[in-house]
Amino acid sequence: MPKIYDLSVTLYPHMPVWPTNPLVEIKPIGIASRDGYNVESISFVTHTGTHIDAPYHFVENGLTVDKLDLSLLINKGYCVTPKVKGKEIDSQALNEVWKSEYNGKTILIRTGWDKKRGYTREFLYEFPGLSLDGAEFLLSKGVKVIGIDTLGIEPYYHNDFQVHKRLLGEGVIVIEDLANLEQLEEGKEYLIIALPIKVGNGSGAMARVVAVES
Repeated sequence: MPKIYDLSVTLYPHMPVWPTNPLVEIKPIGIASRDGYNVESISFVTHTGTHIDAPYHFVENGLTVDKLDLSLLINKGYCVTPKVKGKEIDSQALNEVWKSEYNGKTILIRTGWDKKRGYTREFLYEFPGLSLDGAEFLLSKGVKVIGIDTLGIEPYYHNDFQVHKRLLGEGVIVIEDLANLEQLEEGKEYLIIALPIKVGNGSGAMARVVAVES
């Protein structure tokens, strides 16, 4: 069996999430010693932990998460570690690490921000992300799935969500709040599997994301 790398955040009660989202609630409902079985109830928004943004998240008539092309969600891909300038990853930074074999593949952007996870202003509000010209660079390379190990694909201060709108408007699938990308070797091809829960008419959904050695 090829080696499999788990790139997903573990969901747990009251974990740090997008600042305006409600906190995660996970409660035991059935307890084996009492009821003969274990079962839990859960409460959180679809964009919690490692999750996928479908185009419908920002595009009125965009594809919903249950309609996404599985051939994009299970695809060859690479991890890159571009330089961050201020809080932005721009086209120059991406071009510096780019290889022709990345064109059209799933691209996972490692910033290391997942290691800062906690209820700090830094983790919640100061994370880096793509600049608009960085997004344009990836579009020009035919990339259809982009992931990042921060709470959002663009910095929090981009309160107009211009990067989200540009990427999702072109049908790109975005994966946010990835973890443990340091497990992956930069420049090495992996099979990236990012399967969201099949939420009917959903703007996004939690996903278990893994990389499998080719």
